[in-house]
Amino acid sequence: MSNIDIQSAIDAKDTEKLIEILEDKTLPIEDVKNIYYPFEDHKELVAQVAMNLSLRTSVYDREKEYSETMVELLRELSVNKADMGARWAVAKNPHTPQDVLVALAKDEINLVRALVATHPNTPSAVLEAFFSDEKIVRDGLSGNPSTPVKILKILVNDSDKMVRMRLAENNGAPKEILQELLKDSDENVAKAAEVNLRKVS
Repeated sequence: MSNIDIQSAIDAKDTEKLIEILEDKTLPIEDVKNIYYPFEDHKELVAQVAMNLSLRTSVYDREKEYSETMVELLRELSVNKADMGARWAVAKNPHTPQDVLVALAKDEINLVRALVATHPNTPSAVLEAFFSDEKIVRDGLSGNPSTPVKILKILVNDSDKMVRMRLAENNGAPKEILQELLKDSDENVAKAAEVNLRKVS
């Protein structure tokens, strides 16, 4: 897609065409930015910008696609009220700055807060405060390698098997917690703890 085609779609306010263009995760990030600003109140287009940023980042390669423009767009989307899904995408993006995560920790939507609870860049003080939040948010803490150990120790005895499973798979969980999960009543949790223990040993 050439810059001329993108600019003509922007000039024509052809949001359908622009949404289609944004489906390409190899689109230069500057083009994503140029499309976003004129249409930051357009729900579907904002959602597609957020999706584009999500598709181009990887939880496995946390440095992939990092740029100042990426961070700028994440900051903009974090305060965009046109689409809740945009804030959801920001909350899970590996490039989201810590101060934005702190702001999103107060979001009225529990799913946004739940994703902040899983983000390894979220400060431990915020993660600690999440322990008093509703269950969907609290559950996110179990798989976060940055969650304070004192909270992980409480989650070992959580009644929800999935919470214990994420804890068993958490690469930040200390040996003593994984050893306790080896005795878990659920064999899948015990097995996950065993596999994780082999990695940290």
